[in-house]
Amino acid sequence: MAPYQWQDYATMALQPTAITVIVTFLIAMALPVLLHMYLYRRRTVTQLPEFLLIGPSGAGKTSLLTLFERGAAAQTHTSQVPLTVQCSLPLGTVAASNRFRSVNDPTNKVHKKFLLIDTPGHGKLRQYATDSMSKPHNLKGIVFVVDSAALSADVEDTEALTETAQYLHDILLTLQTRQTRSKSSRGVAQMPVMVAANKLDLFTALPAKLVKSTLESEITRLRSTKSRGLLDSGVGMDENDQDDREVLGGAGEGKFEFKLMEEYDVPVEVLGGSVQGAEPDTAAWWTWIGQNL
Repeated sequence: MAPYQWQDYATMALQPTAITVIVTFLIAMALPVLLHMYLYRRRTVTQLPEFLLIGPSGAGKTSLLTLFERGAAAQTHTSQVPLTVQCSLPLGTVAASNRFRSVNDPTNKVHKKFLLIDTPGHGKLRQYATDSMSKPHNLKGIVFVVDSAALSADVEDTEALTETAQYLHDILLTLQTRQTRSKSSRGVAQMPVMVAANKLDLFTALPAKLVKSTLESEITRLRSTKSRGLLDSGVGMDENDQDDREVLGGAGEGKFEFKLMEEYDVPVEVLGGSVQGAEPDTAAWWTWIGQNL
């Protein structure tokens, strides 16, 4: 008996026999399930929510990263390249995505995972932060870490305050410009920012409310200086309203307040805490992450 040729198998597959119907049915049922499993696993692995750590050098970003990852602070060194770690939300902190679930839902007993991305704070290495903001694949929020002790009025050297405010000004302006220049009619997704006032365990540290008002005052000064520079140079004189999108908060006059950023879907909160010390205080920071997770 001559062996079957491929044409014979093709002919058999097209015949309305019982085995052909059964095989076709099994393929039709199994293929969507297998495809769903493949895509679900791939999506789960590659699209964990992300939070970006930004701030000047010495503010405590890497220490915060280590504490969130390991549950304990450790000795760190100044970052030279970005570092990404996987963290888990404490079980006592409810993620926004689970807020409508019952307290008895087993899902609430599972740690919610996310990625925390630390970026170098040195002035020459801050492009890593801006690059991450320009391509926010699954970015849920930005944590801007500041040294609350270095912002105190008792500190004779005001360079730390100026540098911190300048960096925060530039980050907020980048987010504002991202919103105003979006080509989509719906704009871009909201990007919450938490200013983490670190080192509150130190005696000279400013409380969170004073950190907020101090940064707002310094940004007001910087914004006014930049606005005068634009007027003196004639930049934007041929454009309607001088293209106020380039001025943080939309206007260069008056006091700057973080609440102005809400118009651009960039809500800003200033929350205090500490990474070092006998008992690190990060409860407010964890709560904020949970609210945006």
